[in-house]
Amino acid sequence: MMKILRYLLFPIVPVYYLVTWFRNKLYDLGIKTSTSYNFPVICVGNLSVGGTGKSPMIEYLIRLLKSEHHLATLSRGYGRQTEGFVIADDTATASSIGDEPFQFYQKFDDIIVSVDANRVHGISQLSTLAKPPEIILLDDAFQHRRVKAGFNILLTAFDDLYTKDILLPTGNLREPRRGAKRADIIVVTKCPEDLSEEKKQQIKNDINPLPHQDVFFGSIAYSKSVRNNQDRLDLERLKDTPFTLVTGIANPKPLIAHLKLLGLKFEHLRFKDHHDFNASEIAILKQKSLIITTEKDMVRLQTHFSESGLLYYLPIEIRIDRQVEFDTLISNFVK
Repeated sequence: MMKILRYLLFPIVPVYYLVTWFRNKLYDLGIKTSTSYNFPVICVGNLSVGGTGKSPMIEYLIRLLKSEHHLATLSRGYGRQTEGFVIADDTATASSIGDEPFQFYQKFDDIIVSVDANRVHGISQLSTLAKPPEIILLDDAFQHRRVKAGFNILLTAFDDLYTKDILLPTGNLREPRRGAKRADIIVVTKCPEDLSEEKKQQIKNDINPLPHQDVFFGSIAYSKSVRNNQDRLDLERLKDTPFTLVTGIANPKPLIAHLKLLGLKFEHLRFKDHHDFNASEIAILKQKSLIITTEKDMVRLQTHFSESGLLYYLPIEIRIDRQVEFDTLISNFVK
């Protein structure tokens, strides 16, 4: 039904194109102003709606930079029940700052995690702190043209390349494909681990990067165990234990394929991205014998489950080909 509706809405695509193109042109010509900064601001984003792996990329950059620099992440805080600028502290929850920022806060205790829908205001607030960050990582801000980030990392998923897509509402693009020209690095995410050099070159040819751009390929590295705050289970031990997979993410296909490849048996309960689980849904989930979910969903579900052996999440990280070259580009920009 949704696919049919999207096709019916195709006449709106040219209108959406003109609106987004005109807005970007105003920024490109300097008629609408962007704010630049005299310290490193790195933006991670995409051209399409959801599902490209922005959170794992932010976490990759945190791990790369945090030992030598005082970092802050700045996100919109999608789905939170607060407004304005908020810095995560001991009272933070997924409801107060959003699920992905709360995930950063739980994993990294030596960085600043902040949210503000107005990124210019958020950066301004961070700059007034007693110990301001040396580097700010902007999460999902590629279309936030009011900020002129010093370095833009554009993500596109292997199975949903922006080069093969069209604009909303029929397609998934937030802005025309030419917006990719603003990127310094383009990362094709969620690639198969055995992706051939021939296929990589084919994708590079489709992307047709500008001379100043470099294209990298990333894959998902799944942990060999699932875990919660009290326990961990090796996935190998679950081959004879059916479980329920719960996902509230934009694209669960790579996760499903990975679990099936391991020979695991499970039912899949799929919810929309950033889903806010209600009481009746929690009651149904509590009737399951074992639940495995994503790390992003875990931060929204964990407060409802005191039983340590019922709910687990599967950690992931991003692996990048030509990692040394990628890291060097980031480090050179920061310097």
